[in-house]
Amino acid sequence: MEKKDTEGTPDLIDPIASLPGYDQTESRIAFLGHPIHAMSVAFPVALTFCALGADVFYWWTGDAFWARAALWATGTGFFFGMVAGLSGTAELLLVPGIRARAPAWTHFIIAVTLLSLLGANWGQRMDDPEQAVLPYGLLLSALCTVVVAATGWHGGKLVFDYRLGTAKGS
Repeated sequence: MEKKDTEGTPDLIDPIASLPGYDQTESRIAFLGHPIHAMSVAFPVALTFCALGADVFYWWTGDAFWARAALWATGTGFFFGMVAGLSGTAELLLVPGIRARAPAWTHFIIAVTLLSLLGANWGQRMDDPEQAVLPYGLLLSALCTVVVAATGWHGGKLVFDYRLGTAKGS
C-alpha cells in the first residue's frame, strides 16, 4: 500500500535516498575537521578570475607584466585546481552520500573540464606569454571564468542545499 499525503495524492519516494550510506555526507578528506576540498577551491577560482583580468589589462595597456601575470595565474590556478580536484575526487569516491547524488557527478565533470581548460590555457602561454594572450589566451581565460563560475555554483549548491561534506550531513 502506498503512502498518501493529506490531499490523497501518493507521496513520491526517492529510490536513491534508500541506498545504504545516503545520509553519510561528512567529509573524509579533512585537516583538523576542516574539509581540504572546501578550503582549496578558493585559490583556483580566484586565480582564474585574475588570469582574465591580467589578459584584459595586457590587451588594454600592452605591458608585458600583465602577460607574465596571466601566465603565473593560469599555472598556479591549475596546480591549486589539481589539489582541489584530487581532494574532491577522493571525497566523491569515498563518501557514499556524496557519491549517490547526481549533482555531485555534475560538479565533478564540470570541474574536470575546468582543469583541462586551465591546463590548456597555461600550456599555450609557456613559450611566449605576450604572443599567447591575443586572441586565444584571452578567449580561454574568458571561457575558464564561465566554467569556474558554473562549477563553483554547483559546488555551492552541494554544500548549502544538500549539506554535502559538512559535519552534520543531511
